[in-house]
Amino acid sequence: MIRTDNIREIQDRGYCVLSAHLPLDPINDCREAFWPVLLAHLKAHSHEPNRGPGRHFLPMPFEPPCYAPAFFFDPDIVSIVRGLMDDRVVADQWGCDVPVRGSVYQEAHEDYRRPLFEEAPDLHLPIYILAVSFGLVRIAPENGPIEIAPGTHRMSRAEARRAIRSGEIGLHPVPLEIGDVLIRHPWTLHRGTPNITDTPRALVTVRYVRR
Repeated sequence: MIRTDNIREIQDRGYCVLSAHLPLDPINDCREAFWPVLLAHLKAHSHEPNRGPGRHFLPMPFEPPCYAPAFFFDPDIVSIVRGLMDDRVVADQWGCDVPVRGSVYQEAHEDYRRPLFEEAPDLHLPIYILAVSFGLVRIAPENGPIEIAPGTHRMSRAEARRAIRSGEIGLHPVPLEIGDVLIRHPWTLHRGTPNITDTPRALVTVRYVRR
């Protein structure tokens, strides 16, 4: 069944959250297998974060149990992604964003904002890229939830940044329980927030693009 309400929400606000959506067992299995890899990476690269102070990005393994069909072929998620793009979308990235203690507020930004037409960088186009994310741990205010400025994917970059600076549009935190799924247009302005706990905040993402 096509989830028209969620499709409309993403079109209007730039994101939606599916609460308690993914089964917990595959997520727990993924976390158990991935955690030693994550801790080894953080130990080896603690002084060279690649996403700003205290913030790391790692590619996720494509082997089970880190790869699970539930993450890529959930019927509701696929129906939303296809409803916003087309039936021949491609999952082209599987990665993990991890802020740790010492991370800071990022500047509000968009992801993957390389225009298809360099001569018209603010040309409004149909959606051709989406990010589908969920936490391997519970994501609460203290461990660095993403903050999103609703509707800014439909604005020019200059206009969106002005609206945030003036307070006309606020940045809203998106806490996630384990099993919740965030689907967002990556051009919606957003920022990472500090993780003030001693547990890495692992948010994994599948990126979908049009064929």
